Amino acid sequence: MKTVAITGSSGFIGRALTAKLAGECEVVTISRKNPGVDGAAWVRGEFGSFEDLRAFDKYQVDAVIHLAAVTGGCLERDGVLVNAEGTRSLMRCFMDRGCRKFVMASSIAVVGMQSMRFRPLQVPISDEHPCMDRDGYGLSKYLMEEITKYLHRQKDDIDVINLRLASIAPDENMPPLARVRELTEWAAGGITIMALSDTLRAIQLALDAPYQPGVRILNAVCPEAWVADPVADILRGWWGNDVDLSHYLRPGHEYDSVYDASRIREELGFTAKILPKRGG
Repeated sequence: MKTVAITGSSGFIGRALTAKLAGECEVVTISRKNPGVDGAAWVRGEFGSFEDLRAFDKYQVDAVIHLAAVTGGCLERDGVLVNAEGTRSLMRCFMDRGCRKFVMASSIAVVGMQSMRFRPLQVPISDEHPCMDRDGYGLSKYLMEEITKYLHRQKDDIDVINLRLASIAPDENMPPLARVRELTEWAAGGITIMALSDTLRAIQLALDAPYQPGVRILNAVCPEAWVADPVADILRGWWGNDVDLSHYLRPGHEYDSVYDASRIREELGFTAKILPKRGG
């Protein structure tokens, strides 16, 4: 039975994932609060603290799932210290202990969509669309991804999958489908929604994927936008003629996600099961 370390285990995604994996793997978690999941060991501490991580010395960890982070709206300084430097410390610690598999929770915010001034280079937004962030959070997640590439250059046998996670909602409380509306901060995130159960499945598929040294960045998103109105109508109201929307004018693509979901399907065999239900 493989041993999996999970950070952020007391959070919304982390607690659910810990419960899901506890019966399949030896799960050891680290967080400030006890996730309270039967069958999973808990280490109280900070994922970026070498001293706290010493509690893992008695385990032979086969894989790390890194979910902990400061989230959107954080101060630039906090984002960089926790999401970038903290991740570097975490990976360095487990690499030195022989771990070679890392599944990292990145974010669709990497591209900078939280700003009303954001205009993507193309849509659907690719998995490795560059960081155009102006607010700090997206930058911190981009730096996290870059740190995984940096560490891979040092240890080229590590297997890292950075999942750019969508906005996640509980299965039983999915938000209403969006319609044409004014541009706001985080607008693209508001129509890029994925259910928790699909998110857990995407993470587990990344965990169980055959060992493949390298660093991958994958949009972990639903293939359809969480909208009632055609995507082109919504995006045109936000971005005018600044972005080529021709993809969404092709028959059968009117409701495609703002983010390209094809690579995660090809790489991991993942497609979200909970899709928008539109009238008619």
